[in-house]
Amino acid sequence: MEAKSIEKRGKSVDEAIKAALEELGCDIDDAIIEVIEEPARGLLGLVKKPAVVRVTRRDKPEEEVRKVLEDLLKKMKIDYEIRKVESEEGRVRINISGKDMGLLIGRKGETLNSLQFMVGLIVNRRRQERIRVILDVEDYRKKKEQSLEALALRLSERVKKTKRNVVMRPMNSQERRIVHTALQGDPQVTTYSMGDEPNRKVVISLKK
Repeated sequence: MEAKSIEKRGKSVDEAIKAALEELGCDIDDAIIEVIEEPARGLLGLVKKPAVVRVTRRDKPEEEVRKVLEDLLKKMKIDYEIRKVESEEGRVRINISGKDMGLLIGRKGETLNSLQFMVGLIVNRRRQERIRVILDVEDYRKKKEQSLEALALRLSERVKKTKRNVVMRPMNSQERRIVHTALQGDPQVTTYSMGDEPNRKVVISLKK
């Protein structure tokens, strides 16, 4: 879908921008704004020359993420199909399927993580509010998340029983976030990270 641009005039830049956004039917976070002319005032503060702005409506977040992903997968010559696109609260999740999915996931998900990072970088480079992009392949990441959540819960029970801290294996930032989130509501245990990347680990311990 091509981005739509319009030019608007107003007594002030803000007034011109507001009129353009209303006509485009979008919020300022979903628009690219270019000030073409600043307003000029004459005697008694009267507007001698109006402000002129050009406002371009961005695609909706999920459309923008999908478009960037499709461009990258095309360059990678991956045979794929987008199964599901979900968007909520600043997060876009896309699930992909196809013949070359093992290649797309890579060793321990490294290729998928790199692709996810690249898509997020491209999408967010000109946005005021960041979009969190999550790419999944045939629910690979979802199943991994569920397995990690279950492991965190089991280890938290061990901590409660033995009264001793448990140090988990080194994990990337996304995996560590899953563990922290899974246990944040537990009144008996707390979690924190220790060490340096790429060997940063989550520690589960009893609350004092």
